[in-house]
Amino acid sequence: MPIDLGIYHRRLHKLAYYTRHSPFGLLPHRLLAKSIEPVLAEFARLPSETQQQIRQRVDYCNRQNQPFTLSGSLTPVGQAGNFKRGSHTSAYYYDLAALLRYFPAEARFAYEFGDVTHIPAQPAFVKSRPIRSDNQHSVLLKLDSVRHFYIYPDRTPFAAKRNQLVWRGAAFQEQRLRFLQQYHDHPRCDVGCVHKQSIGQPYHRSFMSVGQQLQYKYILSIEGNDVATNLKWILASRSLCFMTTPVYETWLLEGLLQPEVHYVHLQPDYSDFEEKLAFYQQHPDAAERIIRNANAYMQPFFNSRQELITSLLVMQKYFELATDNQPAGDAEIF
Repeated sequence: MPIDLGIYHRRLHKLAYYTRHSPFGLLPHRLLAKSIEPVLAEFARLPSETQQQIRQRVDYCNRQNQPFTLSGSLTPVGQAGNFKRGSHTSAYYYDLAALLRYFPAEARFAYEFGDVTHIPAQPAFVKSRPIRSDNQHSVLLKLDSVRHFYIYPDRTPFAAKRNQLVWRGAAFQEQRLRFLQQYHDHPRCDVGCVHKQSIGQPYHRSFMSVGQQLQYKYILSIEGNDVATNLKWILASRSLCFMTTPVYETWLLEGLLQPEVHYVHLQPDYSDFEEKLAFYQQHPDAAERIIRNANAYMQPFFNSRQELITSLLVMQKYFELATDNQPAGDAEIF
């Protein structure tokens, strides 16, 4: 049996992440602190078009435009080491701590870790939020990035892939079960639940790594508790993404994705699935056009310096609007 390199690729990805971020769990803020000024100066040197694109992302992630006062038990930046963190939240902590070190130790903030599917009571840093125009309290940051922004290099051309749709995951939510119950035995699909609780069900299937799934032309993305974790690596691949209109969004800004431009849109009850799949099987040029658009959409997220600039500007806007905090920087960016 050939070795599945995809499994080892993901393990190395996690190892590199936790090795790189381990100092944030060991050292105090005063030893980790960095100045935000060089980052702001780097932003000022970018082309005006790039600056505008970053500003648009900042205002989308942080929709708060009026001063606000925080309440309750809050953690100052300088005491970030006191965050509650465990095996399920350590990546959230590491990602947030890596950004907080650019801000004053006395600055206070609110945050919610995990799959946030509600609107917080006050402005707070979150990984995910409902896609709603009135959601000013949910301030998006790139949290739990080791899981949600894992990308596997896809070198297989679309035309060389298997002519089926694939999906693997844990199917506890209604929207996932609905699809599996309808299409688990469809000849054009290789889909199933890998969780042990589904053993004995007709839709149970064996585990399949990301690398193995990328050997298929079409990949299904179905939201779970909040967003679909696989969406990022699908959009970055040479496979075509099928999904319903997203309900939640993360740092990927899922709310900006356009149907039939970045992904193939499906009705919530999947009633148009067979029609859509047949169309793109018969029109590979249309499929590859969408794939190119999706790849282009993903490109900004691979620029680590601009990702840092964008993240810090999102946070700077937050701290400057919080009336009980000192401004995070003297530069007038907005």
